[in-house]
Amino acid sequence: MRPLLSRVRRRREASRELPVRNIAGTELEVDTWAISQFVLWKVVPLVGTHPFPLHELMLMAAAVCRFQPPMVFEWGTHIGKSARVFYEVAEHYGVETEIHSTDLPDDIDHPEHPRGERGRLVRGLSRVHQHRGDGVEVSLALWRAAGERPNPLFFLDGDHAFETVERELTSIASAAPRATIIVHDTFFQSPGSGYNIGPHQAIEAFLARAPGSYRRQDSGLGLPGMTLLYASP
Repeated sequence: MRPLLSRVRRRREASRELPVRNIAGTELEVDTWAISQFVLWKVVPLVGTHPFPLHELMLMAAAVCRFQPPMVFEWGTHIGKSARVFYEVAEHYGVETEIHSTDLPDDIDHPEHPRGERGRLVRGLSRVHQHRGDGVEVSLALWRAAGERPNPLFFLDGDHAFETVERELTSIASAAPRATIIVHDTFFQSPGSGYNIGPHQAIEAFLARAPGSYRRQDSGLGLPGMTLLYASP
């Protein structure tokens, strides 16, 4: 029994190590076993009864492990689900990062306004900072104030309108062209479905204006969908 328990402990400790980078690979890669084990054990119970789908959680975790951003900026996340995911991944793998979460001010009326629930899942966490205002404007101002630290990660989950997402992508690319960007709700559906494909359309338009500048990784396994954009070498 003791040798078996020792092996289990060693495997758990090994799962906390950052996945080894495949320097010969041309696509984003991560140690799937370690990430999926972590997500199932640690993240899912913490983000509530409606967590991100597993393939989206793995993409978020993979981005943190691969790019190790010193600063994560995210907005439109309501009660703080994505901020909590980034926090738990960074804590688990020992990635030093500060997470800045921006949501709507109290005087703005919106159907998804969190009100008193704002950031409920990240309250009291020392490395998660909450702000109010326009997501991309607040985030870029914070990034500049911090000395424009390299390799920031931006997570876009706002109102999903084409014009909004396109503006946010363009603003980030103009200020921080080497930034890593994750966009939520990007699964493409036919117009007759009634599904909002604004984020998908915005990504297509953004990439068409900057061919070859970014690589793209889609979760691609169903709704709501998530897309990772990162600078080409």
